[in-house]
Amino acid sequence: MMKVGYFYDDIFLHHETPPGHPECKDRLIAINNAIMKKGLWDRLIHMKPGKASKDDILAVHTAPYYEKALGFAGYLDADTYLSAGSAEAALYAAGAAVGAVDMCRNGALDRAFCAVRPPGHHAEANRAMGFCIFNNVAVGARHAQKVGYKKVFVVDFDVHHGNGTQHIFEEDQTVFYFSTHQYPHYPGTGSDTERGRGNGNGFTYNVPMHYGAGDKDYFTAFHDFLPGLVDSFRPDIVLVSAGYDLHGRDPLAGLRVTNEGIRSIVRAILHCWKGIPYVFCLEGGYNLVALGDSVVITIEELLQA
Repeated sequence: MMKVGYFYDDIFLHHETPPGHPECKDRLIAINNAIMKKGLWDRLIHMKPGKASKDDILAVHTAPYYEKALGFAGYLDADTYLSAGSAEAALYAAGAAVGAVDMCRNGALDRAFCAVRPPGHHAEANRAMGFCIFNNVAVGARHAQKVGYKKVFVVDFDVHHGNGTQHIFEEDQTVFYFSTHQYPHYPGTGSDTERGRGNGNGFTYNVPMHYGAGDKDYFTAFHDFLPGLVDSFRPDIVLVSAGYDLHGRDPLAGLRVTNEGIRSIVRAILHCWKGIPYVFCLEGGYNLVALGDSVVITIEELLQA
């Protein structure tokens, strides 16, 4: 059985969003309850994340934006709300990715799941976007390189394209970004012609999914396209933006992926490249039952050798 870390802290519940906002604390409560109900809680190595340092954040975000986010309350953009506890929660969310990378590096963990909020993959270098304050996976990727993982592969299966992650790394040939997402859909980026820029040309790979796409479409993306890309890139670590709003029951999109489709995606990711760490960071997922089921499936697969 794999040594799987579960990074969570009640600090993430202190990120309060307005009534009716889909990115609410009930999401993490539902995930924790589902894991306990399934009997997986005691099979995980439970870790409380530390706070990302200023240097960690500035490795991917600008200093003016960092300072603004720490001192702001209210809507940073049309969707992204900061309460009194939000900036602190965001620093710990990014810190979970940092901590997971560190524990994989020192051999304490083989894999990790970071049950965090706010999510991160829409956050650009200089602004918040789409519920995201700091880009957790991007922070984790840069920290991974700092501690010795030279080549980082990022997989993003959220229903929304991870514009922030793509843009942060699009000129970098040491970080490969692979995304599947409904298209056209928010945020409007992620066409299959976007392949990186400059030295990073060829190190971004988008697989746009049409409205109504389901398990067969995702099987092709993750079993036919992804393995060859990973094999060619030869990463030292894989970070995953795990957004479960691709599920057919999710209210914010129009895909038709089932529970077994989720399992197929996660299994394909974990079998792409043997013997390296995998760190999953929670992104979207707004139907509480589907979200809980999907994370349980993910953790079941993470625990398998």
